[in-house]
Amino acid sequence: MALFEYVAKNNVDGSKVKSTVQADSDRAAAKLLIAQGLTPLNVRSIDEGSGWIERYSNRIRSKDKVIFFRQFATLLNAGLPLVQSLRIVKDQSESKRLQAIAQEVIGDVEGGKTLSSAFEKHPNLSSNVIVALVAAGEVSGTLDTSLERIANQLEKDSEVMGKVRSAMVYPIIVVVVIIAVIAFMMIAVMPQIQQLYVDLKQQLPFITLVMVGFSTFIRYFWWLILILMGLAVYFSKQYIATKSGREHWDSIKYNMPLFGKLFKKLYMARFTRTGEVLLSSGVHMIEMLKICADAVNNVKVGQSIKNASEKVHSGKALSVALKDESYILPLVPQMIGIGEQSGSIDSMMEKSASYYEKELDNEIRALSTAIEPVLMVLLAIVAGFLVVAILLPIYGLVGSGAIN
Repeated sequence: MALFEYVAKNNVDGSKVKSTVQADSDRAAAKLLIAQGLTPLNVRSIDEGSGWIERYSNRIRSKDKVIFFRQFATLLNAGLPLVQSLRIVKDQSESKRLQAIAQEVIGDVEGGKTLSSAFEKHPNLSSNVIVALVAAGEVSGTLDTSLERIANQLEKDSEVMGKVRSAMVYPIIVVVVIIAVIAFMMIAVMPQIQQLYVDLKQQLPFITLVMVGFSTFIRYFWWLILILMGLAVYFSKQYIATKSGREHWDSIKYNMPLFGKLFKKLYMARFTRTGEVLLSSGVHMIEMLKICADAVNNVKVGQSIKNASEKVHSGKALSVALKDESYILPLVPQMIGIGEQSGSIDSMMEKSASYYEKELDNEIRALSTAIEPVLMVLLAIVAGFLVVAILLPIYGLVGSGAIN
């Protein structure tokens, strides 16, 4: 699905409404707006029609979302009316974008819409998981509990993703430093070595000659390198945005050396944690699997969950349906099978999520331990190569008597 920004006219009071909606196409977005009692005036894709600055400005930080839903739950639990609680949470939020969305939600609720349908219009704030949990809370009369679960889920997701990102920061920094050092040596040092040999009318060693060639290319064609890098990033993003490209990229992440195990456990933790929260809130199993397939954020894993959903719909047990799926780790169907026998699938999914979250911590520590010596060896190779390329010709000049 794509994100669309729209301007529409409210058919009730004639006021103009500007917000975002998630749909498969601009035509589908327009149909959604009409179904909500709005007349679309302008609908455009944010992903395709706007710049990266605008897309970034529309994002809401995970921290702001957690605070929003936790405060909302606390106020409802204290007995305050729904709209009054929303107004208080809106006023206390530090995010201007979140305040604007909350104001639109208040308007929709006052206009007679359910809270879940009001949230559904704002994918920047409310994912499918959040909408389903709010809807379940509205039906069961436990909206405050559902909102608390949403806050806990967002907090867990943010914590897990923070750990994954931190595991990748160190190697990225080291690689950037290596590239910066190489660039400095090529641009600043190698031309001086070359000029020294030219002045002394001496022949450069082969390895230094190669480095000088690279140095000359970088100094005179740096603009071409930047253009090629920019094009590579652009076309890579365009390819990943396609269905086949996304499948290929998600498959690479799942089977990637070193990082593959980390991603596998991340997806299993995300699947079981989301499933546990949804089932505990009263969402039925088929709907839970449908939502989880999107929530894992991996096409391959999501397709395995969708396959399992179809098998469950035809009468199979969830544990049996998941067992033959290659992108689902074996522990998940085993734990769900125990839950099916004891009548507590949500409890066993919660235990599975806790297990994989702990395993994710262990995997991150193991990855950090394993990657440090690899990076040290890489640094040593680069440093050794540069030393040989720079010092070897100088020692050669001294040995030949060209420099006294």
